[in-house]
Amino acid sequence: MKVGVVLLGSELDRSALGVVGAGQRLAAGLDAVLSVYVRSEMPVEVQAEVAKYSDSVFVLSVPQGGRRGGESILGGLARQLTDDRPNGLVFGDDVDSQEIAPRLAWRLGGVAVGDGQQVNAVEGGIRLTRAAYGGKAMVTLELVGHPWVVSVRARSMDPPTLRPSAGSVTHIPSDDSRGIAMELIEEHVEAVVGTRLEDAAVVVSGGRGLGGAEPFERLKGLAETMNAEMAASRAACDQGWVPHSWQVGQTGKKVAPELYLAIALSGSSQHLMGIADARAIAAINTDPDAPIFKHCRFGIVEDYDKVLDLLNEKLIKKLS
Repeated sequence: MKVGVVLLGSELDRSALGVVGAGQRLAAGLDAVLSVYVRSEMPVEVQAEVAKYSDSVFVLSVPQGGRRGGESILGGLARQLTDDRPNGLVFGDDVDSQEIAPRLAWRLGGVAVGDGQQVNAVEGGIRLTRAAYGGKAMVTLELVGHPWVVSVRARSMDPPTLRPSAGSVTHIPSDDSRGIAMELIEEHVEAVVGTRLEDAAVVVSGGRGLGGAEPFERLKGLAETMNAEMAASRAACDQGWVPHSWQVGQTGKKVAPELYLAIALSGSSQHLMGIADARAIAAINTDPDAPIFKHCRFGIVEDYDKVLDLLNEKLIKKLS
């Protein structure tokens, strides 16, 4: 029996470690060997680091040029996995993984499920828990067909443990005979200042209740005091008050900070889907019945304008 993990990035960061950790625990529960599939862009030293957590690492060569790397890796994975025949594969929740995982499942004749918040091994397959109905409920699916292909909320998964000895590293040559069905025409890369929102340990987020762009400038002062990253609800982003790169929720980014501070943000089910993996949620809202209070560990029912400066002053004294 074999479980595979697919890493499409070039770094062994928190997200990648979470995917490998999920795969490692599934392999242990299924009494299976663990193979990790990576792209040739991953540095050799990082490949060696990945091998410390798995039985084997397969490095798939990706043709260079103006073509889409995701399309190239899809073909390489499909060819290699047709030979390896794993029982299942684990992907992360990055954009490329969300594109490739279901297409790969179709090529392999398997089943795909995404956005897993929990994955557990059971006899004959796995169980995956994910949100349903826009975050209003949780559903547990049991996958018994092979191969199953799942993507998980990587940053909320525990990292893997080191093995007594490192696994093998095998390089798989490129086979470009099939050609590429998709080509990248244009790419926009947004500059990131500081820590990526998805990797932030503390997040300060504002909602529609702030009423405009100016209050978000005040929130920035609090975020600086807390060494936090800024975020917002979809409503605030759609109003043009803040960049869309700040959006957290079902149609935005999914974060897993140690602390998520929601200010003037009601907490719709769609937004809660994006913060479900936060270790602790705190909220400030004038509405005592706001949905966010049902999910937070700490809450203040008050106008944020009366709380913000006082909170910032207290934190500055506490942290100085």
